[in-house]
Amino acid sequence: MKLSMREKASYGLGAVGKDMVYMLSASYVLYYYQDICGVSAIAMGVILMIARVFDAFNDPIMGVIVAKTKTRFGKFRPWLLIGTVLNAIILFLMFSAPPALDGAGLVAYAAVTYILWGMTYTIMDIPYWSMIPAFTEGGKERENLTTLARSAAGVGSALITIVTMMSVMALGGGDERVGFKWFALIIAVLFVLFIGCTCLNIKEKSTVDMDSPSVGQMFQALFRNDQAMAVVITIVLINCSVYITSNLVIYFFKYDFGGESWYSSYTLFNTFGGATQILAMMLFFPLLRKFFNTIRIFYISFGMAVAGYLVLLVLAFTNMSNVFLLFIPGFLIFAANGMLTVLTTIFLANTVDYGEVKNNRRDESVIFSMQTFVVKLASGIAALVASVCLAVCNLSSDTDAASTASAAASSVAGLRMTMTLFPIAGLLIAVWLFHKKYLLTDEKVEELAAEIRTRRAKGENQNK
Repeated sequence: MKLSMREKASYGLGAVGKDMVYMLSASYVLYYYQDICGVSAIAMGVILMIARVFDAFNDPIMGVIVAKTKTRFGKFRPWLLIGTVLNAIILFLMFSAPPALDGAGLVAYAAVTYILWGMTYTIMDIPYWSMIPAFTEGGKERENLTTLARSAAGVGSALITIVTMMSVMALGGGDERVGFKWFALIIAVLFVLFIGCTCLNIKEKSTVDMDSPSVGQMFQALFRNDQAMAVVITIVLINCSVYITSNLVIYFFKYDFGGESWYSSYTLFNTFGGATQILAMMLFFPLLRKFFNTIRIFYISFGMAVAGYLVLLVLAFTNMSNVFLLFIPGFLIFAANGMLTVLTTIFLANTVDYGEVKNNRRDESVIFSMQTFVVKLASGIAALVASVCLAVCNLSSDTDAASTASAAASSVAGLRMTMTLFPIAGLLIAVWLFHKKYLLTDEKVEELAAEIRTRRAKGENQNK
């Protein structure tokens, strides 16, 4: 049975809320604690990396827990709802650091809340993405649902990119610390409402009833699924590149671009970028899909991203002050990121079918637990790189003089090079690895789907 419009809309709405929360954490937690609260950049980088190491154990185990779950509501929805409520609470606490805390106490508060945020996000994120292969049987239906979900997620990310600083300034009356607290509360409430809608309207349809894997079997299955591992490493490299830029771009506008209304230019740039990313997911990708296969679009997107970063590097060193010129690299980078986000999820979903044919196990929760882990791993690595950049470039907390902040020429040069050359290197390595390792063309995916249908039909006949 095909998915109804109500089911598709409800699933997409959940993606909007989920990625609003993720983008708020990924793009602003470093800025909040380092530039607003005064925690050292290196301390924040270490905290973010420790949290990701912890997730290395937490995320795959959560995949096993989901796989073992059996309730009358299915295996996914109970954890989706529980994780959402817990994550919303922690999100609010994470951006509500008590003003009385400072020094070691503030560092400890940041560490505990961020680690708990990662844990609770895992509880929600793994079952959410595991629903894709559980709802579909491969081919166009899966690709269309993936595109819809990733497009909706892109809307959520773009909304945070667009409205955060304006909202923070308005809600806090110019006090960023107060503004982030109330903005986080609003996002947390919307998150619960959106995922609640998903849980009410979505039900599993095609999950294969199999024995749940042990932790050892899970890791064996992952390492045997060479296509899943290739996609996972590619996702890490892509997201590291993107998150390095997203973590540093606010500092670029604040300390390099400067001016009394730096956040207005920052918001304008992000508004354009967010709109471009949404259009890339909802319009550019479907349009290109009519003429090219998914792998060809993947290479086109990589070329756009690298070109965008090169243009950004050139413009950054011209000492220009016109934000509209930044729209040129912004278009290339944001559009490429939008399409790459859709494509990597499609590729990862395809590896579930590949694993079932190759290993005789359909481990959707296990495979998608890796996506959750690697995305958070990438954000941790990117935050560490950004933190080291801020420390080396001596771009420290200066909230009282934020409107007129400026930095030494050497510091600005280091910032510009970190936010462009590091992403270019990461993207080039990613495209080389993908070209060498990924084998699941559109034709191969159709063959795998046909093979699975044949196996299931034989199994049903044998059980009669």
